[in-house]
Amino acid sequence: MTIMLSQLGGKEIINLNNGQRLGIIADTDIIVDKKTGKILTLVVPERKFHIKLLGDNSVIEIPWHTIRKIGNDMIIVEI
Repeated sequence: MTIMLSQLGGKEIINLNNGQRLGIIADTDIIVDKKTGKILTLVVPERKFHIKLLGDNSVIEIPWHTIRKIGNDMIIVEI
């Protein structure tokens, strides 16, 4: 299956193990293997319910191999 990065935009990332919402692809950075061009990791800013303070760089790193399903509205990961 081929997925274009543009097709991932706006999808919410959900953890299969506990149902936690981890973030949205629009806010996500990716780490790519320079030699192969394959995506290694999604770097998602941590979702918090309080006001984000300046300099707060908390992130969740989601290895690409943990993705279980890419649906129309969300991406299911198992971490």
